[in-house]
Amino acid sequence: MTIRELPGLSVSIDEVTHAPDLESPPDKPFRFIYSITIRNDSRETVTIRGRKWVVREENGETTAVEGDGVVGEFPRLEPGETFSYNSTHIVASAAVAEGAYFGTTEDGEAVFTRIPAFRLALP
Repeated sequence: MTIRELPGLSVSIDEVTHAPDLESPPDKPFRFIYSITIRNDSRETVTIRGRKWVVREENGETTAVEGDGVVGEFPRLEPGETFSYNSTHIVASAAVAEGAYFGTTEDGEAVFTRIPAFRLALP
């Protein structure tokens, strides 16, 4: 199956915040909350079906996370619409996160857009 990057479908990282008061496991004690907006400025209606994240930590650990939907939803974005949400990453050291969202157009064509890299900087 061919997947094309859809011009006009884009992602912005709106905010990244270290959240030391939120519970985290001992092996990954640093939790970050991030806010993201997916914007559809293309001429096509797109339904986001999944995502893939790659988190590269300064300690050398790399984690890839894939899954269906976005925070339990499958947002359908008509031209000009946006979908915003908050989620978290937990890490053992400072890191950089990036990835992609995968979707389908109304015609069933597989498309994607990149999630720009952002830093999970320790205080």
